[in-house]
Amino acid sequence: MKLINTSRKLHKWLMLFLGIQFLIWSISGAFMVILDIHYIHGDSLVNNPQVAIKADSVQFPLAKVIAQYPQATEIALDTFLGQSVYHFKQGKEKYMLSALDGALLSPISEQQAIAAAKFHYAGSGEVASVNLITENPPSEVRASIVPAWRVDFDDFANPSLYISARQGTLVGKRHDNWRIFDVMFALHVMDYQGQEVDNKLLFFFVLFSLLAAIVGAILSYFVIFKTNSEVSSINPQQAGAA
Repeated sequence: MKLINTSRKLHKWLMLFLGIQFLIWSISGAFMVILDIHYIHGDSLVNNPQVAIKADSVQFPLAKVIAQYPQATEIALDTFLGQSVYHFKQGKEKYMLSALDGALLSPISEQQAIAAAKFHYAGSGEVASVNLITENPPSEVRASIVPAWRVDFDDFANPSLYISARQGTLVGKRHDNWRIFDVMFALHVMDYQGQEVDNKLLFFFVLFSLLAAIVGAILSYFVIFKTNSEVSSINPQQAGAA
């Protein structure tokens, strides 16, 4: 009896402690499963236009790019607002050059950022606000994207496109449902900073949950099997006499 009383008390307090998190796991898990992950990623927010690079628009040869920027890496030929450009890195800095005459095009202006955002945006909303982020970016994007222009649109779920201020490329797409999803994911993995699934808080909650399951199994054994065993051990004649 002592073991069953101890198990009952331990199980009650463990489930009281864990029950709220179990409810959070259920709600956050259901939210993340129900919503389409491609929508959450913002795939429906943007177009993916393929702009062909015309041979006559590339008049500044690659050799001159390398001669002008000898430490350049990750050199790529691309387009920006209808013109051919070179994208590359030198050290930690990113650059964009005109492929027509080699002119330095980065950083881009606010108007160019708006034009680039509209070029990528698949919705019908108008631009609501534009902000240049040079440090301390919001938690919804990686710090490595700065400097970047954030272009907000007046549309369903308040979508935001992030345009690199150095290369004019799309580096992020967010909306309110993504932001809710982000909160739900943090609640689900119990990590409210880095959102890592191998954090210690989640580890200890799993251990306590396992302990609660073991205690529950002990209670089930005593309540179901032991009770049935005691009932079946009663002499039928004694039962009838009673």
